[in-house]
Amino acid sequence: MKAFGFLSFGHYADVPGSATRTAGDMLKQTIAIAEGADEIGVNGAAVRVHHWARQAASPMPLLAAMAAHTKRIEVGTGVIDMRYENPLQLAEEAAALDLIADGRIALGVSRGSPETALRGYEAFGFRDQEDPERGSVLAREKFDIFLRAIDGERLAQGDPRMVGAGHYLAIEPQSPTLRDHIWWGSGSRATAEETGRKGLNMMSSTLVTEATGQPFHELQREQIELFRSAYKEAGHTGTPRVSVSRSVFPLISDMDRAYFGLRSEENGDQIGVIDGFRSTFGKTYAAEPDVLIEQLKNDEAVMAADTLMLTIPNQLGVDYNLHVLQAFAEHVAPALGWKPNTEGPVEGYAI
Repeated sequence: MKAFGFLSFGHYADVPGSATRTAGDMLKQTIAIAEGADEIGVNGAAVRVHHWARQAASPMPLLAAMAAHTKRIEVGTGVIDMRYENPLQLAEEAAALDLIADGRIALGVSRGSPETALRGYEAFGFRDQEDPERGSVLAREKFDIFLRAIDGERLAQGDPRMVGAGHYLAIEPQSPTLRDHIWWGSGSRATAEETGRKGLNMMSSTLVTEATGQPFHELQREQIELFRSAYKEAGHTGTPRVSVSRSVFPLISDMDRAYFGLRSEENGDQIGVIDGFRSTFGKTYAAEPDVLIEQLKNDEAVMAADTLMLTIPNQLGVDYNLHVLQAFAEHVAPALGWKPNTEGPVEGYAI
């Protein structure tokens, strides 16, 4: 591990105890957390994307604002659900964001996660004819078009009256660095290998859609190894990025112990079913800093990845979330190999 960031689900609800009552609260507070995190030296600021729920949904305006209010931190998503996207419109918006942010983006995309709506992407005007229950084929077909568009492929026939006969057009704007900043959200060995073959960066969350009896971190570390092997075997020569997500809370104050002290007693992986797949869910880390350091050093996926994304309790407000990030930066991250954003952009490990 050489970098860490935060990942916000962007929850908001008018309920007791929440500091984030409205969508406006959530959006403005997320920008404020990114600003504070940038000053701390945190390397990444990411938001989840969920439709049909009181959570962050339309990421591009938020990411543009986060980029405009910060100097060094990488802004991104974990992940954009491709089932809901027009791939050419997303390509235009992603290129514009990459240019605004001077390349400081980590745009995670994938097939998406389970949602409250039943095939909600159909209400957006999209339908998967081959896999209506999961939309997997639809997501991959759209993603392939998205990649072709950001690579500058001329996909639309030009009007001869405007551009002459036989001309095809590419989307605009184009950003030459965008391809390097695209991540695929991988939850299995097969998708990890596919991500490597495509030469993308890989993002893995707090669950994997596999359950073999192995600990979560071992399963995830194996996926990372398969990703890197496939990347190399496909002939790619770069240094691809890998991020993993964890719930990590240093217990350094009475408030920390009140909120998360009991989590340290629930320190174990869980097995469940998500979207029809038997899956393994990673544990929450909540302990004194010296204990956290040893626990995370023993987490094989955390140490194999270049970036650790901390899932934050955004409804506890800006000040508390910055406290969590500051505590991790001060008391835990340096012992794991962390380099703050003042030392330049994060690079992946050489393969």
